[in-house]
Amino acid sequence: MNVIVVGGAGFIGSHLVDRLIADGAAVDVVDDLSQGSLANLSEARSMGGSLKIHHLDAGSDEFASLIGMRSPDVLYHLAAIPRPAPTSGSLADSFRLTMSVVEAARLHRVGKVVVALPASALYGRPASRDLPLKEQELEPRGVRGVIARSTVDVLAAYREHEALEFTALALANVYGPRQRPDGGVVAAFRQAAQERRSPTVTGDGRQTRDFLFIDDAVDALAKAGTRGSGLVVNIGTGEQTSINVLWDAVAGPGAPEPDYVNAPATEIARFAVSPVRARIHLSWSPWTSLVDGLALTR
Repeated sequence: MNVIVVGGAGFIGSHLVDRLIADGAAVDVVDDLSQGSLANLSEARSMGGSLKIHHLDAGSDEFASLIGMRSPDVLYHLAAIPRPAPTSGSLADSFRLTMSVVEAARLHRVGKVVVALPASALYGRPASRDLPLKEQELEPRGVRGVIARSTVDVLAAYREHEALEFTALALANVYGPRQRPDGGVVAAFRQAAQERRSPTVTGDGRQTRDFLFIDDAVDALAKAGTRGSGLVVNIGTGEQTSINVLWDAVAGPGAPEPDYVNAPATEIARFAVSPVRARIHLSWSPWTSLVDGLALTR
């Protein structure tokens, strides 16, 4: 199987590349290295499989030509949405990039496009009684959420009018090895614990999130390459963990208290997504507990 991974030098992308190479796929990584790092691909490069790395903007004509030459069975787009606190420029660039990726996939008849999106941006501010949240009408939170929903709308339109298959995975808070400290709360907490300092926490720390270990997320991505066509599928544990409990688990006994600051108006009080649709359509379920995942994160 031939696969192209856009954003393959990033945190999630590099772990996906490891998995695809181990599964025997021929993988082309496309990354402009604005957020990713070639160091993240050192393990994949040492595995001896078919791996090519292209330092390339996925919105360029060269990228479209690469798709034409490689004729991938699956194209993974892991650079659809910028990290939290994006600029107006990065948001505009992300949507431009998605349009270019999808159009190139259509032009060269790619078999399947799989896109990773942040679940918390797609579903607004759900009521606690609705958690863990099942797939429902998308109610985006902020401009970042609007871009995420627009990405789903574009994919659905291309599927209806151009027969381009897709699966959109709405990911919970993914954590694990290789994550940058500015890429997620677990990585930020680990850095704070290593430096023996108080982390900054917005709000009172009682807000909850659904923490998903990277190996579980990658397993869902790999399975979405051949399953779940035309669907938005939640990928999470369905379990809520408060930020305060997470800090205690990461830092251990005797850790300093966090520095609490006012939460922004867009802060979500409680959040978790249901993995039921993923179990049905992807044959996927999470298997890594938070305790085990934190132990494996370094």
